[in-house]
Formats: sequence, structure tokens, C-alpha cells
Amino acid sequence: MSRLKSAHGGNIREAAALMGISADTLLDFSANINPLGMPESLKQAIIDNLACAERYPDVEYQQLHQALAAHHGVPASWILAGNGETESIFTLVHGLKPRRAMVVAPGFAEYRRALETIDCEIETYALREEDGWQLTEHILSALTADLDCLFLCTPNNPTGLLPERALLEAIAARCRTLGIALILDEAFIDFIADEQGFIGELQHNPHIWVLRSLTKFYAIPGLRLGYVLNGDEQAVARLRKHQMPWSINAFAALAGECVLNDRDYQQATLRWLAREGQRLYQALGEIDGLSVYPGRANYLFLRCERADIELQYALLQQRVLIRSCANYPGLDGRYFRVAVRSEAENQRLLAALRQVLS
Repeated sequence: MSRLKSAHGGNIREAAALMGISADTLLDFSANINPLGMPESLKQAIIDNLACAERYPDVEYQQLHQALAAHHGVPASWILAGNGETESIFTLVHGLKPRRAMVVAPGFAEYRRALETIDCEIETYALREEDGWQLTEHILSALTADLDCLFLCTPNNPTGLLPERALLEAIAARCRTLGIALILDEAFIDFIADEQGFIGELQHNPHIWVLRSLTKFYAIPGLRLGYVLNGDEQAVARLRKHQMPWSINAFAALAGECVLNDRDYQQATLRWLAREGQRLYQALGEIDGLSVYPGRANYLFLRCERADIELQYALLQQRVLIRSCANYPGLDGRYFRVAVRSEAENQRLLAALRQVLS
């Protein structure tokens, strides 16, 4: 088990306190944030618009919603932005009020936490190690008429695996037949080149809700910005009533208005991940004592085969923080998630792993 209590990655304060060191000496592989950093276009926009902090944001965030709508080619009335995707998850759950929902394990913890706040009965669909932790067609028979809601993370967190498109379409069709709201979390899909997700299918599938995040791809976790989409504008309008006013700060709204047009940043990110993601995957696979899974996002899922080593703590002694997956339902202390970072940072991770596993 991890010695850290945080339910998420990125808590360098807790990790540094555990080791009795300064947080700025830790190299953080536990949070899946684009190492290119905040786009320069956004930095300049914030500097140029510091006066935004002196007045309330538009309570309806019209410019933000119009920018998101133009980016996805859908009406602005289909979109509800929030203070990070996690807020959107909670808003959606409180709007839909499912009585019995299914979540996939291992998976993102906030679906379950949000459902628990409304006393929803939660059914867990367990991914299997023998399937390589990939979602298979067996889930279709698990979808029954007594379910109101299904959460799927595509690509999954923490595995980084993306189910086959044909399977996702079959799941969507079965959910429609059974009256199940299908919630597709596409928080990391922007990292997969040419992967469009399901936003293009919303017009004829009002039972599908898509969650998106700008936090990870554009490296703005401190600003917080996510959103939910649905093809029924009246359903989105009803959902808006469950959201607190002014939940998005002015600079986060500004980020959503400008970063989606930064094509240079987007292409640079995809080039970096194509190069570094494959290189890190191959290098991890060559280290004795590790098994690594072929994730498609900006992070990799791995298993430590050395029962005699407490891997996360051993790496902390090398000033490197990785995400223990021991607190994910269905996993144990052998499993970890590592972000893909810059070449130099990835080299430091690999050197630390080789040292502690040698």
C-alpha cells in the first residue's frame, strides 16, 4: 500500500512532507499534465487581461461556451462548462439523479464519490487482468434495464487503454435500448491524434453525455476548466440549474476562449507524445521487474513484479514521485501510473527505476 493518503496524483506537498524535503525538489510523475506547460498564448492573454479579476465574470460565460461550441462544431446550448471536469461530474450526477449506476473498476474515483452524495446504488463492473485490463464485450450482458447510468472513461484512467470503437458503439446502442444514460469521460482523448470521441454522435443520441477537460492537455490544473456536452439543449438547461453561479474564474474562462485556437501548441504536444510516449513505453518494458501496458494517453500503467520493493517509496528516496494505484478498486500495491514527461525528465525516471530495481 502507498504511504501517501491522497486519493489523486499531484500531491507533492504530502509526498515532500513524508520525506522531510522541499516540494520543489520532487519530480512529479503522478499527475498527468502536459510538460510543455501553459501555452505562451494564454500566458500573454492573462497578462493582457489582469483587470478581469476586478469584475465578476459573465454568469452565463457566453464567450466561453461559444468558443467551445465553435471548436466542436455544435450549438453552444449543448455545452455546460465547469470549474474543472470533476465539478462537471458532480453537477451531472446531481442533475440526472440516477438510482442505480454502474462504474468500471479500476477507474476514476470521482464517479463513485459523486454518486455516493445522492445515495445512488453503485454496481461495479470489474475489468480483468487476464484481458490486459481492457474493456471487452462481456460488459454488454452486464447492462440491464434496472440501471439508470453507466460511467466509462475513454481512455481509461489509470490504464490509458481505449476500448475499440465498435464496442463503444455497441455499448451506446444497448444503453439507448435499455434507457441507460451513458456518460463518456474523454478527459484525455485530446492526447490521441485523430481520435474524435463521441461528440459527433450526440445529435441523435440524447442518452449520451460527454465529459471533457482542458486541464491536462493545456497544463492548467491550477485554473480548472472542464465541460459536459449533450445533444438535448433542454436537458443541458435543466442541468445548468444544479450548478453554482460564477463557478469558473475569469482567467479559466479566458483560457477556454483562447487555447483552442493555438494550433502550434496542439501540434507540438502531439509530436512530443508520439516521440516520448513510445520511447518511454519501450524503455520501461526493458527494465527487469516491470510489466508495462500499451496505454494511448499521456501516461502509462505498469506493474512491479518485485514483492520485496516498495516502489513508490523507493523512488521518493530518489526524489521521484509516481502514482500508486493501490487505492483503485480492483488493483493492489503492485500497480502504478506514470506520466509521460520531457525526454530529460523521463530519463531521470528510468535511471531511478533501474537503480531501485537492480
